[in-house]
Amino acid sequence: MNKNQFPSDVDPHSRSRLPLLKREELNEAGQQAFDRANRPGTIAGLQGPAGIQLHCPEIAPHLSALNTYLRVNAGFTPQIREIAILATAREMDSQFEWVAHEPEALKEGVAQQVIDVIKFRRSTEGLAEQDALVIELARQLWRDHKVAPETFAKLNAHYGPRMLINLVVLMGTYANTAAMLAVVDMQIPEGKEPLLPIP
Repeated sequence: MNKNQFPSDVDPHSRSRLPLLKREELNEAGQQAFDRANRPGTIAGLQGPAGIQLHCPEIAPHLSALNTYLRVNAGFTPQIREIAILATAREMDSQFEWVAHEPEALKEGVAQQVIDVIKFRRSTEGLAEQDALVIELARQLWRDHKVAPETFAKLNAHYGPRMLINLVVLMGTYANTAAMLAVVDMQIPEGKEPLLPIP
């Protein structure tokens, strides 16, 4: 989508309903958040959640610390982390998150078959148990708003309480981001094509 095709209330520079703030407009906390979001290697940079969070820079270090813990110290393999993120993005119909994380999942070794099960809401039958359990957790949590006793028992037996809670927090973090992106109608990055089928 080029800048001329944005909805009328979307700023073409921020690609959202909120303007992209300049570094000099921010307080010290905001400038630190700006610098973190603008460093090489970030998935979306300032034209994404980090740019939106600059409008409330006090939350940025807390969210950054939580994100670092979940990505580095929570004990997931990169594959399970990305499956959990994609399963949440699918249930939230978050095109932005999906476009950012499908390539990341492939890079981390998630099989295309697993991605397609999530993307097209197919049965998890035939997938490795560890993958199927994470997908079922996201589906029950976000679609049904409850987790079946047998699903919980399998998750708890396979992952243990610590990892299970970490998985829920990871999914909750990405659901929170999806909600924020929806409110500001965040458009996908320039040059990217929509990857998630949304009616």
